[in-house]
Amino acid sequence: MKPAHTIEVVTDERDFAALAPAWARLYGRCATATPFQSHAWLHSWWLSYGRRGRLRLVVVRSGDDLLAVAPLMAVRRPLPALVPLGGAISDYGDVLVDDERTEAAVAGLTEALAAAARTALIDFREVRPGGAVEQVYERWSGPRRRVSDSVCLELPAVPMDELVARLPSAKAQRVRAKLRKLTALGVRREVVHPDQVDSALRRLLELHRLQWQGRKVTNEHLRSRFCEHLVRSVGPMVRSGDAVVTEFRLDDDVVAVDLTLLSRRLAGGYLYGAHPRLREQKADVAVMLLDACSEHARQQARGTLSLLRGNEPYKHHWRPEPVVNQRLLLARRRTAPLLSAAVGDVAARRRGKELLRRWDERREQRERAGGGRP
Repeated sequence: MKPAHTIEVVTDERDFAALAPAWARLYGRCATATPFQSHAWLHSWWLSYGRRGRLRLVVVRSGDDLLAVAPLMAVRRPLPALVPLGGAISDYGDVLVDDERTEAAVAGLTEALAAAARTALIDFREVRPGGAVEQVYERWSGPRRRVSDSVCLELPAVPMDELVARLPSAKAQRVRAKLRKLTALGVRREVVHPDQVDSALRRLLELHRLQWQGRKVTNEHLRSRFCEHLVRSVGPMVRSGDAVVTEFRLDDDVVAVDLTLLSRRLAGGYLYGAHPRLREQKADVAVMLLDACSEHARQQARGTLSLLRGNEPYKHHWRPEPVVNQRLLLARRRTAPLLSAAVGDVAARRRGKELLRRWDERREQRERAGGGRP
C-alpha cells in the first residue's frame, strides 16, 4: 500500500528554491502563517545569511503537495540544535501545516522532527501564541519545555479613528491635532507599484540610515546583505499580497517609506525610513505610519495590527496588548541534557538582566539623591 505521506529533509539550496510553488500553496492553507514563513522571505534570508551545509528543511509530502514544512538549519553553538530560518531579523518563527489535513500533517511533522532530535535539540524561537508548531509540541512524547521569548505589542486592526477613540480624551485630542498637522503640511501617501518596489526599498534604507545618523541604530539594517535580502524578498511578497510598500511625499519629494508585512491574521509595520525634514516641520512620524498601517490592515480585514517585537515606551501610547512569543524546546532522551542546558542558559540570562535592571535603578536613585544635596 502506498504510504499516506513521505518525509524528506532538504539540504540543497537549489531544491529549496524549487519548492516555491508548492510552498506557496501550503502557505495559503495555513491560517497561522506569518509573512516570516513565506518562501520569498525565508529563501532570500538563506541566500544572504545561510551557511553552506547547514540547511535542514523538514518536509512532509503527500504526492506533489506539501502537508507540512519545518524551515530549519543546524547550528553548533552554543549547543547542537536545529533552529528556524529567519534569524534575528524575523519577528516570528513557526512551521507550516496544511489546515485541510491537519491530523496527517502534524503527525508526519512530529515523526520527522522526532527523528531529527536524536542528534540535536530542536529550538523554536519567537513562536506567536497559537502558532502551528504548538500542535507538534502538544504531540511530543519526549522531553519538552516552553519558556517565554520576546514581547510583541498588538492592536486591533481597526480604522485610525477607532484607535484614537481607545485613548484617554486628552491624548486623543493631541493625536487628532497631529493628524490635522500632517494634512496641513500636505503629506501625501502612495502605495508603491510592484515594479517600483526595489527602488523604493533602497530609498527606505537610505532614509533609515539618515534618520538614525549619530544615534544608536540596529547595525544589521545598514549592511549590504540586509539590503540584498529585503530587495530580493519583498518584491515577490508585494506581488503575492504578503507585503505593501508605502511612500510619503511632501511637495515632490519622498520624505518617508514604510514596509508593512501582511498575513491572513495580522498586519505589522516592519521597517521605515523618514527624512529629518519631517521632524523639523513638527510632523509626528509615528502617527503618520500608524495611520497608513491601520488602513492596510482594515482594507484586508486582518484581525491584528502588530507593532511586532519590542516593548518600547512610545508603542504603549496606543494602549496595545502585550503578547509574549514562546520558545518551544523539543528533545529526545539522548538529547535531554541539551534541553536542560538551554533552559539553564535562559534562566541565567534572565537573572543577569534582572540584576542589571536593579543596579541601574539603584544608580539612578543615588544620582537623584546626590543631586538634591546642597
